[in-house]
Amino acid sequence: MDNLKLPIALVAAMGMQLAGGVWWVSQQAATISSLEESVQQFASKMAVEDNVNLKRDVLDNMDYIDGAFAEIEELWEEQESLALTINKITALQQRLALLENTMKFMNRDHMNMMDPM
Repeated sequence: MDNLKLPIALVAAMGMQLAGGVWWVSQQAATISSLEESVQQFASKMAVEDNVNLKRDVLDNMDYIDGAFAEIEELWEEQESLALTINKITALQQRLALLENTMKFMNRDHMNMMDPM
């Protein structure tokens, strides 16, 4: 190996390739580091947005539920009012039936008095 002769151009080309490879790898490492930082920023931003969206959705759902409970309360009030109205109508129908029966008996008695057998 004492007589190993390499051309200077070949050694220079290999040195340049080695330097280029080191430079390329360092650029890739810098790019990866930058991307990791961006991903971390996006992740924290998304976590904040998710938290804000969750709070907004919870408030919207609470408003919707409150509205539904208000509607249910109105329905119960209407149902109670309807039940009272039906009870009043039933009472009036009973009184009317009693008056009709009384009138029927009065007419029958009156007809019996007029008809001298």
